[in-house]
Amino acid sequence: MTSELLAAVRSVSRPPATARDTRKRGRGKRERRQMILVIDDDASNLKLARYVLESEGYAVEEAVDAISTFEVLKTCNPALIVMDIQLPGMDGWELTRRLKTNFATRHIPIIAVTAYGVAGDRDHAIAAGAADYVEKPISTLELPDIIRRHLPPN
Repeated sequence: MTSELLAAVRSVSRPPATARDTRKRGRGKRERRQMILVIDDDASNLKLARYVLESEGYAVEEAVDAISTFEVLKTCNPALIVMDIQLPGMDGWELTRRLKTNFATRHIPIIAVTAYGVAGDRDHAIAAGAADYVEKPISTLELPDIIRRHLPPN
């Protein structure tokens, strides 16, 4: 191979990481990246959340409604869920209640997110089973801190 071809091969960026990717840390220890499931029906919100969370080292899966959430959960076990409350079909309140009563998902912390916060929503979120409640727009600087607060140890 010529040096130009080798340089071109080295400069090709890698595809986005998946939950199965591992990183080498410390003395040869391999560790899985923590998976975050983001549920939002707005494509730009999903894109922004993916960008912020992947830049922080998390693996990200996405869902746009309750049906796609249940489909994603068949193949992934997220460490945490960030869920918009205003979802089409089943809203985030009901989806949170269902996830918290399901043996397979009740251990997953859920951060409820809404653009239309009203008095009492924080209490409603906690009653539904959410670990936290955040109003949009969420600061891209604060989101990783909010998530770290609720993540189980890796």
